[in-house]
Amino acid sequence: MSEIKTVRIGAIGISGRGRSQLALLLEVPGVVCPAVCDLVPERAENGIKIVKESESYSGYEVNSYLDYKEMIDKEQLDAVMICTTWITHSRIAVYAMEHGLHVATEVGGAASVEECWELVHTSEKTGKFCMLLENCCYDRKEMAVFNMVKQGLFGELVNCEGGYRHDLRDEIVLGRENIHGRLFNFQNRNGELYPTHQLGPICKLLNINRGNRLLTLCSMASKSRGLNDWIKNNKGEDYDLYGYHFTEGDVVTTMIKTAHGETITLHHDCCLPRPYSRNYVVQGTKGVFTELSDTDSFIAVDGVTESTHEYEPIQKHIDKYDHPLWKKYRIDGVKTQGHGGMDYLVLSAFAESVQLNAAPPIDVYDTATLMAITCLSEQSVAMGGAPVPIPDFTSGMWIDREPERRSEFCLSEICNEFFD
Repeated sequence: MSEIKTVRIGAIGISGRGRSQLALLLEVPGVVCPAVCDLVPERAENGIKIVKESESYSGYEVNSYLDYKEMIDKEQLDAVMICTTWITHSRIAVYAMEHGLHVATEVGGAASVEECWELVHTSEKTGKFCMLLENCCYDRKEMAVFNMVKQGLFGELVNCEGGYRHDLRDEIVLGRENIHGRLFNFQNRNGELYPTHQLGPICKLLNINRGNRLLTLCSMASKSRGLNDWIKNNKGEDYDLYGYHFTEGDVVTTMIKTAHGETITLHHDCCLPRPYSRNYVVQGTKGVFTELSDTDSFIAVDGVTESTHEYEPIQKHIDKYDHPLWKKYRIDGVKTQGHGGMDYLVLSAFAESVQLNAAPPIDVYDTATLMAITCLSEQSVAMGGAPVPIPDFTSGMWIDREPERRSEFCLSEICNEFFD
């Protein structure tokens, strides 16, 4: 077994998400974090504490910064992990790549198509990658379905659905008190603000940017009532946001068409009471997978289940169709503190790419495509649901691009040679 290369990764953004991601990243073999950064001094100092309290910490110097540019300029780093507010991801990523660093950025939609193109052009010019940390690509259910699709069990794929359906009313409304960025987006924007959690796995299933591409989308938004109702019931008339007119609709529905004719439907639904679900649906000529809630998922597949007219729980079949990465992960020990285990896998994929100085499984073209859905959906909503073209960030390369780098973390193929 080859020796694991040590890589120096700086952490930018030590909020609630940034704290948990930093702690998990430090569990990946070969990762050290000599620099942390946050605009809030207490959070920056807490970043140092997280590093020094990690089991992998070996006594190296750890510095904290309030300015990401100062950190990047002063520190000798190989890469950075960005866990800041959505609208700052791109500018930080561009600066880091321009200064010779690979980038991992937390999920979140772009504010403009131009910033997505800037990510692509900067990555191409510098040779540094920009990987979206779309953890749902590595969830056990998603990877089992991916395995089944690659074995041909669903036949030819026709339609996929999913979304981010999560009651976040308290987190959104209390954004100022908790220094959380969602509030300002819901106050000012109306569109698919958080598209990537289910679209990421769907794009990998449909070979987007490698043999297929997203062509057009149209989005519609409902009225906004949920946040006002929560404020009325929990904060009262004296709260300054009482009666505020929130721009973001309670439920935003986006439909996407691909070059090869598949359809995709996304739902953004964070302002009404409901159980958490990504409502993942994969439909093909031989069967269907559907997720009703975070704990209840079902399949009806010709030749796999007793009938295609009745659902069977995915758990009845998941051991048989587990992705080999998850089979290995379960033997090694699942890091359940990261959304059931998927966070550690996406961070491991990022770290491995840095260690090998090689293309990541979610590259800059994937990152730009997924992030662009937000600003494009805003345009469609503003025009009453009119279709909006989705740019081809590969500039035509999607037609005959080289295959994705084979690895245990590959999201285009099952690379069994890494699990023998």
